Amino acid sequence: MAGRKRHVEEEEHENHERWLVTYADMVTLLMVLFIVLFAMGKPDAEKFQALKASLAIGFGQEATVLTGGSSLLQEPGTRAVAPVTPVSRRPAPTGDDVERTVADRNAARRELARLRAIEKRIRQALRARGLRGDIRTGYDERGLVVSLVSKHVVFRSNLATLSPRGARVVDAVGPVLVKLPDRLEISGNTNQLGARPRYYATDWDLSSARAITVLRRLEERLGVETARLSVAAYGQTRPLVDPERPGAQVVNKRVDIVVLSAADATVRQLLPELAGSTDRPTAGGH
Repeated sequence: MAGRKRHVEEEEHENHERWLVTYADMVTLLMVLFIVLFAMGKPDAEKFQALKASLAIGFGQEATVLTGGSSLLQEPGTRAVAPVTPVSRRPAPTGDDVERTVADRNAARRELARLRAIEKRIRQALRARGLRGDIRTGYDERGLVVSLVSKHVVFRSNLATLSPRGARVVDAVGPVLVKLPDRLEISGNTNQLGARPRYYATDWDLSSARAITVLRRLEERLGVETARLSVAAYGQTRPLVDPERPGAQVVNKRVDIVVLSAADATVRQLLPELAGSTDRPTAGGH
């Protein structure tokens, strides 16, 4: 009887509904699955558009490149980030490039030697008249630049009339210029005092008048051919020396006689380099 009683007690404690736990777990998982599928089936339209626009911007395209897209930028059509472009490498010079460079430099050396010979004749003519220190010379992409500057006054303040010393300088270089085949640019300049010229409306007018004064003397008195002459006016825009340096204003009001080189532009660009640093004087009224 005791054994039978223990068996009955064991049967009374046995759980015959354990399957319900497994079933409940499965139902819960299915519910979660359907919720996820439902969420994926109805995406947030605003977030989708934002994602689409962001991807477009990231790839360097306009924000409205996709049909129906709405821009996230304050100004649609602009780019928040510049597109990434590959770094371009300069191709290695070819044999033709090297030959062309060598040819240009050789041509520039020949042209510089020719211009230096002209400079030498101009200096000799000035030395013969006791005016050795009355010009400064240099080279730029135009050619030989002869600046009429001196410790003596070439142009008096506010005037475009050559001083007696300035007239002697022009008369000394004129015979050399007459014999040249090159075209000549006569360019006028004022200093950088900033005050309005007394007898002219602007610095442009004054610098132009100074250049024309020299040009007319070269043409009318010294016989330089008209077709070879041209005028340029730079006002105060091209100082010969730093305007802050002592004495600079006396030097910067000047006229330049430029012997214009007829060489190719690539050759002329090499002239200042081959000539070394341009001969700038270490230096009021306009």
